[in-house]
Amino acid sequence: MTKRMISMLALMAAFIALIGTVKFKQVQTAIAQASSFVPPPEAVTTTVSHREQWASSLEAIGTVAAVHGVTVSADLPGIVERIAFDSGRAVPAGEILVQLDTSQEQAQLVAAESQRELNRLNFERARGLADQGIVSRADFDRSAAELKQAEAKVGEIRATIERKRIRAPFAGILGIRQVNLGQYLSGGDAVVPLQSLRPIYVNFSVPQQEVGRLRVGGEVSVTAEGLTGPAFVGRITAVDSIVNEATRNVQVQATFPNADERLRPGMFVQTRIDLGASTSVVALPASAINYAPYGDSVYVVADVEGPNGQKYRGVRQQFVKLGGSRGDQVAVVSGVKPGEEVVTSGVFKLRPGAAVRVNNDVQPGNNPAPKPEDN
Repeated sequence: MTKRMISMLALMAAFIALIGTVKFKQVQTAIAQASSFVPPPEAVTTTVSHREQWASSLEAIGTVAAVHGVTVSADLPGIVERIAFDSGRAVPAGEILVQLDTSQEQAQLVAAESQRELNRLNFERARGLADQGIVSRADFDRSAAELKQAEAKVGEIRATIERKRIRAPFAGILGIRQVNLGQYLSGGDAVVPLQSLRPIYVNFSVPQQEVGRLRVGGEVSVTAEGLTGPAFVGRITAVDSIVNEATRNVQVQATFPNADERLRPGMFVQTRIDLGASTSVVALPASAINYAPYGDSVYVVADVEGPNGQKYRGVRQQFVKLGGSRGDQVAVVSGVKPGEEVVTSGVFKLRPGAAVRVNNDVQPGNNPAPKPEDN
């Protein structure tokens, strides 16, 4: 019985060893096949890089702001008696916009003017008597003071009446009316927005490392979505004296003539600052850049050696330093040499060493000044 058990165990051990050897050989064969496997090439488009001279410029997002912009408000409480403007109209400085009811003040003015006239007569009478020595100097001085008080009272009431005539503080374009006839206004209640549009400001921020390249008087051009025609051109008029601690950006203000009043306060615009000098860059389509938190890169087509020692058409990843953009193009300051073949589309599906097949029948946009058809 013992001999039979030993024979069975020996037979099982030999069988397991045989199966293990077969499986080991199969795994080795699979590993060898996998190591020599080359995935099918990815279809991509490419362009040959070359150097260009780009005018040195800086781009930023800006906001249009009025040189003078307020919401005209009531100075004193009162009932709206007359509205003398239409929404959206241009008005000169000082024009009456709203007249509040002043019937009470007018009555007070009549009483004050009557009192002033009486005080004036008393003053004239006292002066004559004082010259004759009939009244004392104190009585004459009292008459003079009462006349001045009456004149001041008349001036105060007239000032109150004038403050109930709500005027445009400066020339500009009115917004939408916010009051109605017969409405009671408290002091500070809004009447209508008023914006001065000629000239107009554009405020934008630039990184602190770029401030040294800016100068007051430098040319700035802006474009806005929905506004056709050439870019608006203005000049830098102020650079803020402090750096924002949260963003490390500096606020810059440019002034534009805005003769046609097409720029309106609050508009979102794209600003471009001309820095004068030109820079030599490699211009590539924006679709060629592989943006990543650890660094931007491109894929360069080259002859790559596979694991089996054979060469094939593949790509290598090249990290780059980017400059500004212009239309469909992005400036590569360093990382790409002129004459290198760079992948322009399909970069999202590539990895270092991937095989590629170049098909340039359809190319991505590479126009420095594109004009979209559906705009």
